[in-house]
Amino acid sequence: MEKSTTIQEIVERLDKLTPGQQRQVLDFTLELSGESPKGISGKELLEFVGLFPPEDLEEIKRAIEEDCGRVDKSHFDEVESLQTERW
Repeated sequence: MEKSTTIQEIVERLDKLTPGQQRQVLDFTLELSGESPKGISGKELLEFVGLFPPEDLEEIKRAIEEDCGRVDKSHFDEVESLQTERW
């Protein structure tokens, strides 16, 4: 298979994927080419152990569990009205 044919077939198949799946393909190609960003090792993160009191961490965890994933639609209505005013 020619290079251009391979690229064309990949693009055709990408068009059929969801945006999330397309992102996975991009991440995979970055990893294959050695361009994926490197994370931080667990050893480097050890310096942060004990930085926050356990009570604060529980409060943070609770706030994330309760509030993340909720959408405040009123915020989007405000943004939409501002955009409409500009045009």
